[in-house]
Amino acid sequence: MDISKFINKDQQALIVKAINEAENSTSGEIRVHLESSCKADVLDRATYIFKKLKMHKTALRNGVLIYLSVHDRQFAILGDVGINIKVPEGFWDQIKDLMIEKFSKGEIAIGLNDGILMIGEKLKTFFPIAHDDINELSNEISFGA
Repeated sequence: MDISKFINKDQQALIVKAINEAENSTSGEIRVHLESSCKADVLDRATYIFKKLKMHKTALRNGVLIYLSVHDRQFAILGDVGINIKVPEGFWDQIKDLMIEKFSKGEIAIGLNDGILMIGEKLKTFFPIAHDDINELSNEISFGA
């Protein structure tokens, strides 16, 4: 199965729109990566993808990756060191719970949309948008094997 077909073009547009909207209130950078399966530990794989997408290269080290392994029904939210030194313990748990609830209903795109918007809301507390902010990373969804 071609993983880019897992979510249709309208759903992809919804997710990219959510990333754009979320990044309008924070200097944080959000990426979504979908793969068909994950043969390693999901956090190890997400960390690998995080580096492959050069998300650790942002000026404030405030990139966030939502990694989703479709067939394995696994996902991870991974924040860079700049975020993780500022946010409280359990920062990602509420977002994960919301996304799991949507995913369990088969609402993958809605779960991603809602999770992205919540990430943007939470990040603006720690990383508010600056007047000279630039978009350091692509807002497009990336796809793996």
